[in-house]
Amino acid sequence: MAESLEVKERESVVVRFSGDSGDGMQLAGNIFSTVSATVGNSISTFPDYPADIRAPQGSLTGVSGFQVHIGAGQVFTPGDQCDVLVAMNAAALKTQYRFAKPGAAIIIDTDSFGPKDLEKADFKTEDYLGEMNIDPDRVIACPLTTMVKDCLKDSGMDVKSIMKCRNMFALGLVCWLFDRDIDIAFNYLKEKFAKKPGVAEANIRVIQAGYDYGHNTHSSVANVYRIETKNKVPGRYMDITGNKATAYGFIAAAEKAGLKLYLGSYPITPATDVLHELSKHKSLGVTTVQCEDEIAGCASSVGASFAGALAVTSTSGPGLCLKSEAMNLAVIMELPLVVLDVQRGGPATGLPTKSEQTDLLQALFGRNGESPMPVMAAMSPIDCFDAAYEASKVALEHMTPVVLLTDAYVANGSGAFKLPDLSEYPAINPPYVPEELKGTWTPYMRAENGTRYWAVPGREGFTHILGGLEKDDKTGAISTNPENHDLMTRKRAQKIANIPVPDLEVLGDKDDAELLIVGFGGTYGHLRAAMDEMRQAGKKVAMAHFRYINPLPKNTVEVLTKYPKVVVAEQNMGQLSGWLRMKVDGFVPAQYNEVKGQPFKVAELVEAFSLLINK
Repeated sequence: MAESLEVKERESVVVRFSGDSGDGMQLAGNIFSTVSATVGNSISTFPDYPADIRAPQGSLTGVSGFQVHIGAGQVFTPGDQCDVLVAMNAAALKTQYRFAKPGAAIIIDTDSFGPKDLEKADFKTEDYLGEMNIDPDRVIACPLTTMVKDCLKDSGMDVKSIMKCRNMFALGLVCWLFDRDIDIAFNYLKEKFAKKPGVAEANIRVIQAGYDYGHNTHSSVANVYRIETKNKVPGRYMDITGNKATAYGFIAAAEKAGLKLYLGSYPITPATDVLHELSKHKSLGVTTVQCEDEIAGCASSVGASFAGALAVTSTSGPGLCLKSEAMNLAVIMELPLVVLDVQRGGPATGLPTKSEQTDLLQALFGRNGESPMPVMAAMSPIDCFDAAYEASKVALEHMTPVVLLTDAYVANGSGAFKLPDLSEYPAINPPYVPEELKGTWTPYMRAENGTRYWAVPGREGFTHILGGLEKDDKTGAISTNPENHDLMTRKRAQKIANIPVPDLEVLGDKDDAELLIVGFGGTYGHLRAAMDEMRQAGKKVAMAHFRYINPLPKNTVEVLTKYPKVVVAEQNMGQLSGWLRMKVDGFVPAQYNEVKGQPFKVAELVEAFSLLINK
């Protein structure tokens, strides 16, 4: 009976929702994440969906997944494998079972395991559980589709609309399994479908039905678990994706600097959501322009920067190639610009919905001429807010384009975000040309730190022209003088080198580590989890993670040469490792490289790093 059911506490749990691309797995996962974040759990998510616009229903290539890791304490990754797998059809079970832990609970919709479904999923027999060596005692098999139809038979909805609610039944059942407060899910749906109350009410009824099914059946497969929050920090929280956090960070920076925010962009997976989000905030002084191509997106942002706005352009790897000429224009004109690159699998179209870190060298060197540019990398979905704010601050205060690298994993993943107090963030002070220089100022006159003064058009007495041709250091006129070009090249390089960045922080056994793990950007959580696991096993391990890649932190050489063994782990073929070897004399690290379009697996990292220690 329900009253006697034991509720067990756990430190963390991983749930993976999977089904056809049209089954609403991303929405179900997002709602479960929101419910968990709202009660104060730490969360990390990983949406994993195909590049197909809509693969044939029930096909192996069309399966979409959403994995969420919720924890009582801090969690750093979405988890290597899941404790509960929701498989809405045979294809989902066939492709996603490899992500399940041994003994994981599996929820299936038996109505989607008919002969045709099994044939599409390439099963050879009707004994699909036996064929995959799945213990039937671990499976919660329910006629989910039938029950949703029964639940909504008097709703007046057509069959197609009713079928779209199937994901909510699975969500309700999962909420029961983990003792979640479904009222939070109800409120989410009421807000999401505020203009369609009938749709909201139907989905709420189905969630309740899924919750009641678990409550009433008490299958022996699963226990009810509660994940209590530890070390709660008071404040308002929301479940936020990296792309949305990035957009909010740009808005915050513009407000802090007292500027309008301009985004010139062209839609490209997985960066488009930044354009979508910023387009909602015209009331905050945000202007977004969806341009005809990537080049125009960047060029229009250069124009907005010249006009005095915080200018941003967003893209992914293929678009970064196309933007390079306009980025270089901002370099020689010394105008502030933030170039957001949400990295994805390449080359060419490559793996447009998958994640890599393969644009680093393009960000550092992918322009003609000597064109140094600051490069930063966000470490997590939550960190995207601070990274966007800091990239904007560097661009505005040092009059330079800045490349901010995220990646598909960070951008589409989410975490529990504590709404920040903007008064606690550092001021942003662009180097506007002082009024006392009126009459003597020229376009490339510089402040003490080598930064060019910014004269926003409209200020009387500061009329000027900028362009792509080299300019005279003194007059700002076009110059082909060899000595002047050498001088200007060195001044632009020195300006970037002068940018102050925080020291490289070392975590773990920083005084006596046998192995230093080095990474950058979105691999932070996996490398941190691997380090923690190895330390718990008694190994001496430290970690240094780069957020600022150009210029490098001042203590980079000291950190990298301190330890007997160093491994650089990255989702490319060794781009950060090559950059560090250029900058640190005699530095020859071990490398751990994957280019799979998927996040690292913590267990695999631990195994590889342990072998390095034991060599």
